[in-house]
Amino acid sequence: MKKTKLMLVILLVFALILGACQTTAPTAAPAGPATPVDCKAQTESETVGNYQVPAPVEGCFNVAFVYVGPHDDGGWSQAHDVGRQWVQDKVKDVHTAYVETVAEGVDAEQVTRSLARKGFDVIFTTSFGFMDATEAVATEFPDIDFIHVSGYKHNGSNFGNLMGAMENIKYLAGILAGSRAKMDGNTRLGYMATFPIPEELRLGNAFALGMQKTCPECTLDVRFINTWHDPIIEQEAAKSLFDSGVQVVMTGADTPAPAIAAPEGKWGITYDYIANCTLPTCLTTMYWNWGPLYAQIVEESRAGTYAGDARYFDGDAGGLGLYGFMEGEELMPGAKDLPEADLQMVRDLVAKMLAGEFTRFDVFTGPIKDNQGNEVLPEGKSLTQVELDCFANAADAPCAGLTGMYWWNENVTAELPK
Repeated sequence: MKKTKLMLVILLVFALILGACQTTAPTAAPAGPATPVDCKAQTESETVGNYQVPAPVEGCFNVAFVYVGPHDDGGWSQAHDVGRQWVQDKVKDVHTAYVETVAEGVDAEQVTRSLARKGFDVIFTTSFGFMDATEAVATEFPDIDFIHVSGYKHNGSNFGNLMGAMENIKYLAGILAGSRAKMDGNTRLGYMATFPIPEELRLGNAFALGMQKTCPECTLDVRFINTWHDPIIEQEAAKSLFDSGVQVVMTGADTPAPAIAAPEGKWGITYDYIANCTLPTCLTTMYWNWGPLYAQIVEESRAGTYAGDARYFDGDAGGLGLYGFMEGEELMPGAKDLPEADLQMVRDLVAKMLAGEFTRFDVFTGPIKDNQGNEVLPEGKSLTQVELDCFANAADAPCAGLTGMYWWNENVTAELPK
């Protein structure tokens, strides 16, 4: 009997021990390394009006770009997209995205606001007509940095402005174009301008001033096409200029239309994108290299030091190029046989530009006369930055009472835009 009771006690104790073992939580396996975030991953887009607006990637520093044209337009927008890709590849833990072919005005504001609401950390808007829309959205999202390219407004906080001295490159291209026209025995040249804004007069005047260096007798006709990107309109305008008798056409728009439209024996000068000067009728292209400039601003924004300033970089910043004259590039066929003295003039100025010894203020230094016979600048006097950006004929303009940019150089055979 005692043995039976003892056995029952032993079995009961064993059962209790076994139950306790079964209710003990299993030991957790050691945690493995966290899965790294893929900042280059594509995200789903949401339809906003007429546009597909992408989402940011959690765990990355997110940067968005708004383009006025297609990302592969062969001009302005593609140059910005190459800059975006440079940031994506070179800057650690950054995700980039873009919205393309965005109309200026209400659409630009809608798209920019949508990107801000989605949580992008930095938003670049890359057309002159995006300026007011960007300013409006920036006031609503003070913790996001907004950078507008090619305008002039900024708030000293989270809304900045970025542009470069393309007038340097247009001036150099003018030297080449004047040399080519003189050599060909036809001293008429043409300029396809986009909109009547200070930027387009500034760049046209820089080209005209360059022409005078190699061809004092050359003249420049101007046609406004009122578009940044329209392949049909651009080619029609270029053809019209060639048909009117000009020898070289330079453009302020996006596509390589002047080189496409140029008949044999005549020349086009393209703009914005390094890889759009492919036809033998292309004399050169004047291009942008946005990547390093964008990367610097992105890093400042991530560090919390971006100040919403106005940045106007010159040739020594590495953001500007004239095809055929930068390191590793070969001259196009139409430039190879130009007088060596003219080619060397361009090479010397490029070297000075890259060293910071030749700037936009050197381009616009007197003596300069307009095509009405008026003295724009006396010898030795230069335009200031506010004048380069401004039409001085408006009473409320920032440069009112100064020289400004509402004039055509003396070798331009065009009236001022209304």
